[in-house]
Amino acid sequence: MDTAAVPVTAAVALASPPQTAAAETSVWQLQAQVPTAKSATVGQTGTDAPPGIDPTKDLSHYVPRGAKPTMPQVIERLHEAGVYTGLGAFNPPGTRPPKVGLAVPEDYPLPTGYVRHYQSTDDGQRVEPILMFAPDFQLYDAQKRPIDMPKNRVVTAELAPPGFPIRLIAIPAPLANPQ
Repeated sequence: MDTAAVPVTAAVALASPPQTAAAETSVWQLQAQVPTAKSATVGQTGTDAPPGIDPTKDLSHYVPRGAKPTMPQVIERLHEAGVYTGLGAFNPPGTRPPKVGLAVPEDYPLPTGYVRHYQSTDDGQRVEPILMFAPDFQLYDAQKRPIDMPKNRVVTAELAPPGFPIRLIAIPAPLANPQ
């Protein structure tokens, strides 16, 4: 039998908008039962899309009508399912805030062992680059003894190179309506 011609079908019940935490939990339980690309045989799309139309299902095919999961809930559910690609490649918003450190002017020549660290906020705003130590770099004091390096590799004012302009960056406030 040619399995490439057999469509995959799934009965997905449409739920009314969740009113309680228990109702929302059932939405995720329902989603867990929906077939995924891993459970389908190659060549089976689960739709009868006309030629030239992308048959790939999007999130709306897997979330019952009325359910409005937050982005942290979506990412958490993907991680629980072992998905770490696409949206699953990201940490939930707010779990990894930008690092505060010394601002690095773009035209400042970095000495050996220092790097500019670029970052952005959860809503996509660029943050000024900060000064960090390169991963394999070690500072030594005047007697050639190793200096304790910060675990997060962010350069403090005391460990900044001589003549470096000392100014901490400011993390921008969240946008009122992120796009």
